[in-house]
Amino acid sequence: MKPKQKISVLIVDDSALVRDLLTKGLSEDPDISVIGAAADPYQARDILVLEKPDVVTLDVEMPRMDGITFLKKYMEVIPTPTIMVSSLTENNKRLTMDALEAGAVDIVPKPKAGLVDGLPAMMNDLIQKVKMAAAINVSKIKRKSIDPLQVNASIQNALDESTDRVIAIGSSTGGTEALARIIPIFPPATPGIVIVQHMPADFTASLAERLNRLSMMNVKEAQNGDRVISGQVLVAPGGMLHMKVHRYGGQYRVKLVEGEPVSIHRPSVDVLFESIATAVGKNAVAVLMTGMGKDGADGLLKIRNAGGRTFVQDEKTSVVWGMPKVGWQLGAAEAMIPLGDIPITVMNALKRS
Repeated sequence: MKPKQKISVLIVDDSALVRDLLTKGLSEDPDISVIGAAADPYQARDILVLEKPDVVTLDVEMPRMDGITFLKKYMEVIPTPTIMVSSLTENNKRLTMDALEAGAVDIVPKPKAGLVDGLPAMMNDLIQKVKMAAAINVSKIKRKSIDPLQVNASIQNALDESTDRVIAIGSSTGGTEALARIIPIFPPATPGIVIVQHMPADFTASLAERLNRLSMMNVKEAQNGDRVISGQVLVAPGGMLHMKVHRYGGQYRVKLVEGEPVSIHRPSVDVLFESIATAVGKNAVAVLMTGMGKDGADGLLKIRNAGGRTFVQDEKTSVVWGMPKVGWQLGAAEAMIPLGDIPITVMNALKRS
């Protein structure tokens, strides 16, 4: 039997300590081979051209050329799955969001309390994400943008009698770019939207800020007790809490609750969707978008069984057709739709039958 080929990784970081620790940590996994460790993008460029690694780990702030500029340059000529390894400064969080928009597939935060002490937990996360990244076709990440003018009139006509509806969206790998393409399409009077996007703690606020700048709706990172109201999008905070929707009289509100990870995620799409099935039921419209794994598939089925409208993103437009694939195979979705058709499909589903 032909031996399994290892995943080749290029590490790019200006810190010699970080390069050494990442090299040692990744090399301990039998499925990964570190083929180079570059101190700056100029060294990394030569390794990229010669070795063509399966995955790149890339620092954000570096001398001579920042990681975002470098990422944009090589994604044009040697598109390679890239994971941003970023410290948690406010500037780095904003730049990391730029990196995801430019084609990076995921984020691994550097430990807050010292790299050496926080390395074991960080390496477990990085190893999982390297293996996930190696299977991604990054050519799917950047596509022609959606033209709001083409769908705006149809969406406006779909707003009648939808004030007590709730839209729920779950996404993971590739989701930050997908959300940035669809959320700006929704008009300001759209019923409240709740989102779980798998991201590390401290980065979902930056995601919400970016979406808010792009969108006609108000977008914010959810806080405990926030109302789900028309014109507002609530993004579940990454990290230690799940987000649920509860009904209080005539109001929907979000609750941020403690709990073990579900499908290895916290917040979990399944937890959100299951609460939507219970609290919102037939008044819900839910979409499960791009992402690896199965989180959200069971919850989507519960929403459908409760009478809600349910959809999954299609394989062609998904960066990773994992979560939506499982949802489709479970029979949790009434239709499988391309990313560009999600806004109008959702708005049409809000209409009373």
